[in-house]
Amino acid sequence: MNAKWIIGAAAALTATSVMAAGTNLDAKTAEIMKRDFQDKGIALASRVNQDELQTMCSKYVDKLPVKLKAKMEAGQLATMKYPADGKYMGNWKAGETLAQSGKGMTWSDKADEPAGGNCYNCHQLSVKEIAYGTIGPSLLKYGVQRGDGVATQRHVYEHIYNAKAFQACANMPRFGQMNILTESQIKDLVALLLDPESPVNK
Repeated sequence: MNAKWIIGAAAALTATSVMAAGTNLDAKTAEIMKRDFQDKGIALASRVNQDELQTMCSKYVDKLPVKLKAKMEAGQLATMKYPADGKYMGNWKAGETLAQSGKGMTWSDKADEPAGGNCYNCHQLSVKEIAYGTIGPSLLKYGVQRGDGVATQRHVYEHIYNAKAFQACANMPRFGQMNILTESQIKDLVALLLDPESPVNK
């Protein structure tokens, strides 16, 4: 029997089993999370509560049915808020600092202190970086490959603001929609990716 077929069948069986567990599994998980997650500083236990999109991604193990996926993405797109001044790019140097920073939203941080983007945790952004995450794609030469026109700026802004509007179960956080980053910070990250002078494009 083909090894790939066996692995594929096993994966499908596992996904089916998880879905079949349904309410019982969800109830047990909720019970454990309620027991083990407690408020501490600005890190509130309520963060573990899933919204409708997260619930559906969990239920279908990130493989949403086509119609449901379209519905979820449309709902996320409706949350998009664009800059009032119509400008999408800020300062790439500020964006670089932001991308390097993992600060914010932990129990020891202060609510009034700005969060970092922590971009290097998931992406490669500079040839000089010796350590970076691989959960997301490499973004080296992003602006070189796509240019920095207004349509591209808007595209990048949207994906940082809420990537789930384009890929419902994406791993990328909803930086704008969840108020993790400010409009100004998102603009700075757009500049980091697109400005010709940014280390991303060197």
